[in-house]
Amino acid sequence: MKYLLLLLAILSCNCIYAQNTYKVIIKDDKTKQVLPQVSVSIPTLNIGTTANAEGKIILTNVPNGKFELKFSLVGYLSQTKTVVFPLVNTGAEAEVYLEPESGELAEVMVQTTRTNQNLRDIPTRIEALPQEELDEKGTMRPGDIKMLLGETTGIHVQQTSAVSSTSNFRIQGLDSRYTQLLQDGMPLYQGFSGGLSLMQVSPLNLKQVEFIKGSASTLYGGGAIAGLVNLISKTPQDKPELTFLLNGNSAKGVDASGYYAQKWQHVGTTIFATYNYNGAYSPANTDFIAVPKTNRVSINPKLFFYFDDKNKAWVGVNATYENRLGGDMQVVNGNTDPLHQYFERNKTYRFSTQLSFTHIIDSASQFNVKNTIGYFDRGLADPNYSFAAQQTSSYSEANYVYNGKKANWVIGADAWTDYLTAQQPYAQLGYTLNTFGAFVQNTYKPTKWFSVESGLRIDYNTPAPLNQRNGLILLPRINTLFKLNDHFTSRIGGGMGYKMPTIFNDESEQHGYQYIQPLVTGQTNAEKSLGLNGDINYRNVLGDAVVNVNQLFFYTRVNEPLILINNSFINAQGYINTKGTETNIKILMDELGIYLGYTYTDTKQHFNNIVSAQTLTPKNRISADVTYEIENSFRAGIEGFYTSPQLLSDGTTGRGYYTFGLLIQKMWKHFDLFVNGENITDQRQTRWGSIYNGPISSPIFKDIYAPLDGVVINAGIKIKVF
Repeated sequence: MKYLLLLLAILSCNCIYAQNTYKVIIKDDKTKQVLPQVSVSIPTLNIGTTANAEGKIILTNVPNGKFELKFSLVGYLSQTKTVVFPLVNTGAEAEVYLEPESGELAEVMVQTTRTNQNLRDIPTRIEALPQEELDEKGTMRPGDIKMLLGETTGIHVQQTSAVSSTSNFRIQGLDSRYTQLLQDGMPLYQGFSGGLSLMQVSPLNLKQVEFIKGSASTLYGGGAIAGLVNLISKTPQDKPELTFLLNGNSAKGVDASGYYAQKWQHVGTTIFATYNYNGAYSPANTDFIAVPKTNRVSINPKLFFYFDDKNKAWVGVNATYENRLGGDMQVVNGNTDPLHQYFERNKTYRFSTQLSFTHIIDSASQFNVKNTIGYFDRGLADPNYSFAAQQTSSYSEANYVYNGKKANWVIGADAWTDYLTAQQPYAQLGYTLNTFGAFVQNTYKPTKWFSVESGLRIDYNTPAPLNQRNGLILLPRINTLFKLNDHFTSRIGGGMGYKMPTIFNDESEQHGYQYIQPLVTGQTNAEKSLGLNGDINYRNVLGDAVVNVNQLFFYTRVNEPLILINNSFINAQGYINTKGTETNIKILMDELGIYLGYTYTDTKQHFNNIVSAQTLTPKNRISADVTYEIENSFRAGIEGFYTSPQLLSDGTTGRGYYTFGLLIQKMWKHFDLFVNGENITDQRQTRWGSIYNGPISSPIFKDIYAPLDGVVINAGIKIKVF
């Protein structure tokens, strides 16, 4: 027995001796500065600790053996290091360098769900384009956001006029009236101004764009059946900013924008102004212009108030004027004759105000108020017809936000007003619509690997709804997030939505509202929907590459959709359903970025027991983008897109096509130079046949499903004064 006790004592001493200490300093790979709060763990031993303020880590009680140590910090790429204990040089203090995340894989805080949470922790599926991506897209097309949205997986930009370039965007195959465009969480364009929305927003003052694809009506009320796009504006920072952008393109376009921001102790300001000009442009001397003659000026000043640590606010105004003239090239150039007479003119004026106020109650809760009022005046004219109307709309919201350790709450109420006045002889198209809503949203995280976000909205529409079924509408939704392990996450969710009937959709925009009949009181119902989606996301570091793969599945059904028959709107007897998938692959390797995207969309109309495909909806879209970038020094990229054939409204099928683009940008401290080429293979619908029927003096235009402007080269300079 005494020998056994002696042996146990010897083994015990050996175990005590085998407890090792590991010391390391964590630094930023780019700046070489120390990083506090870095977590290190040995998963197989279930031990770990955190770096102190000097970036030092001391890990104790590590037994002998070979172990993998995992280092992680929010905003940095996780790193795994294999260490053999006991250490050869026990006195040395090791150093580990963590690489900051960049691009779309970086830490992203989103605002669209109102809780200002990390993108990765939100059960609702949200995509975000950060500042880096917007800078790149802004040099490609500085005058509008048509390209920015059109190159996003799952979003299709549809041109609504062959000669005026008016366009709308569709999410997951559904008509543009089922989407919302917001700026800073408030409606930006809607209804009568929808066809011009993408063409009148310049991206220079944006810091982030957020997308929700799928039902978002519970969050933002009617009209977000297919999803929404939220444009997040820049705000004043500690350092002032003054930036100018000058750009010219081969399609006779010139863009000039300026952005100024400065913050003082209790007040700050941003001022954004832009002027956009385009001469009438017709590639290959076609009869009708592809890019209209356009003059547009816009200014958007804001004032920010920092009253104290608990109260802050901002107010802003936005004024835009545009004169857009398209049609026959000879007419636009001032040469009319009995044969050449056709033109389309859009004169628009927009003025809006914005207000936001935040009161911080304590470290976990706050109260928010926001309001926007918009006035939009638009006149449309062609040789035989003119239509003019003014739309006044407003949106007001008050909400309470609580961010707890396990549960977050958003409770609020909002009010929408929409008033349209049409000029004679179309005064009967005017209407008034008011919507009052209340909503509650809860995010609950019982464990590290699972969280659920649920919401409920109730809306009441007045006065005298077109049908009493439209009056009171209940909208639930639920979304779940599963963090399966360090590399796999999954989101599954769904919700209900609705859209109040109005005369505005893609088809009425294409007709220029000519001959459109007013909605019939008591005979038109709200369009109601159910949407479901689920995705799985894989994220890992493989050697020198950061890999992110996201696979999404979606389904939406819209019951009794509003359709235009013989110039009258009626509810179809049936439904539209859209289903499909989105695949996104992102690979970052030091200076090289590779982006691949694929969208499959199958949208069907089920009317009167007859099933048919929806027109102007490509089933397959493929995108690829390869970018080489040396941060703050140089960027070069090539991108390609494939759009599959689409069913057209005349029963024919438009051909599929490929487009390619190139970008080169050189950056210095105070200015950037860039050259960009779009559609360099000159894919044009006018190359494959005529885009109109009938005489040139009174054309009937066909569906526009492919580019009309052909190859466009733009070049410019961005001047960063400070």
